[in-house]
Amino acid sequence: MTTVSRRTALTPRQLTRTGERLSFVYLERCTVHRDANAITAQDADGTTHIPSATISTLLLGPGTRITHQAMSVLGETGAAVCWVGEHGVRYYASGRALTRSSALAEAQATQWANTRSRLAVARAMYRLRFPDEDPSGLTRKELLGHEGRRLKDCYRTQSARTGVPWHGRRYTPGDFTSGDLVNQAITAAAQCMYGIAHAVVTSLGCSPALGFVHSGHELSFVLDIADLYKTEIGIPVAFDTAAEDEEDVGPRTRRALRDRLNETGLLDRCVNDIKRLLIPHAPEASSTSDTADVVTLQTDHDRVVAAGRNYGGTDELPDGAETVW
Repeated sequence: MTTVSRRTALTPRQLTRTGERLSFVYLERCTVHRDANAITAQDADGTTHIPSATISTLLLGPGTRITHQAMSVLGETGAAVCWVGEHGVRYYASGRALTRSSALAEAQATQWANTRSRLAVARAMYRLRFPDEDPSGLTRKELLGHEGRRLKDCYRTQSARTGVPWHGRRYTPGDFTSGDLVNQAITAAAQCMYGIAHAVVTSLGCSPALGFVHSGHELSFVLDIADLYKTEIGIPVAFDTAAEDEEDVGPRTRRALRDRLNETGLLDRCVNDIKRLLIPHAPEASSTSDTADVVTLQTDHDRVVAAGRNYGGTDELPDGAETVW
């Protein structure tokens, strides 16, 4: 009998690209199993099959149980998995990267390690958010001030557009219901965006911790990326949801945001934005190799040589060096 442990690992070419996946799937009060390379959600109404390779983020709500085999296939296909609460969304775990290349991770570390390039990326992020402004020459303090004013303007604009009263951002961590209706919707939208951004960041092999605007947190870069789409998508969706009804604002915001993300193709855009931010001068088609599975060794003068070979006892590094194993 064939067992899961005998299945061969999927290669990058067999996986669905991040930008072509569903933004997220939310499940609650069910048991999640594995059936071949799909997951199944079983509840009192029956069993639903979900191709695991098409999921970017799986949100597991209250009353869900998931098997070891289901987690195994989700990890193989690079899907992020989040356990979420009744009134909000929190991100706890993710699958492995969908890329075998370290190009983006190395580019991120290089850009982050230099204070000038780190500020340049922060300015580029501001330009993506507010293309009508030129942040060239702005200091970090000035960037924060401009961002704060634009965010306040966005809240006022959305309030006027939807007729939803706005009395300021109010959110108490761990207490979803402490804010008014629109604040609850904004919190739900923000947490969903964080989970989606985390899924994209990890699927590209980047470090969630090396942020260019945020710092000091394990998800600094995730917060940076999620904020790129806050005023364009997250906040408008939250105000639209709050204007419709007062019941179940959290679940309705998640569903509305999911639909908007799929309509706008945000995942594909998010992937391209990250690549342009980290490798701004590379040709778009060749900025990173998504399917390359190559390991090299670093040597002097920024040279690399093939891994898996023994270079001991040689002054040079010949192409025909002895194989290690």
